[in-house]
Amino acid sequence: MIVGNWKMNGLSAPSRALVSAIADGLRATPNPPPVVVCPPFTQLAVLGPLLNGTGIALGAQDCHPAPSGPHTGDISASMLAELGVEYVILGHSERRRDHGELDETVREKALAAMAAGLTPIVCVGESADQRAAGEYQDAVGWQIKGSLPDNFNGIVAYEPIWAIGSGVPAPVQDIADMMGFLRAELTRQFGEAGKTTRILYGGSVSGRDASDILPIAEVGGALVGGASLEADAFLPIVRAAIDL
Repeated sequence: MIVGNWKMNGLSAPSRALVSAIADGLRATPNPPPVVVCPPFTQLAVLGPLLNGTGIALGAQDCHPAPSGPHTGDISASMLAELGVEYVILGHSERRRDHGELDETVREKALAAMAAGLTPIVCVGESADQRAAGEYQDAVGWQIKGSLPDNFNGIVAYEPIWAIGSGVPAPVQDIADMMGFLRAELTRQFGEAGKTTRILYGGSVSGRDASDILPIAEVGGALVGGASLEADAFLPIVRAAIDL
């Protein structure tokens, strides 16, 4: 699965052009993997109808824990579902940093997403300081415990914070080690369900590196940031996932 996180980028005309170019590329690609695009809230209603029949699923970048109420500026999971959204990114490190989101908040949002029929993509990852101190497994293990509800039915995205936006993904061996840890931790915390939970890697994924990252054991796809904003950068990542 290849998920494009557009972050706070995209007005209507260029957004329509981007999904059109991605859709054209997928039509020319035999047996493409599942593809999701997560544009800003303002583009969900614009792009939803354009994605019908393209094989591209629609995702959002956040939701509120409550189904409705006095929460100015927020959007509920049921509102997203009404627009045809199928996936929602939760707990991204930028949300945790910019909005002070705690693990408990992410857990409540995941519960709300599942209740609305959405698939949550919950992000976890360690900081540069935690990596340097050798605390990265503890940090991510606690994030999993705090951010994922007991009945979690979704996707986990591992994004080392120190790699996001750097232009350079984590070293392959570091990714492999963390993927093994994540699978073991998910299995320890969630039993049989944890053995099959999809795990994505994110953090400066590009077409140049995707062919090295996607074959790593336990990597079930990629959460792509900057490279998802141009079809010519995104489609090589999609193609790298074929026949793995």
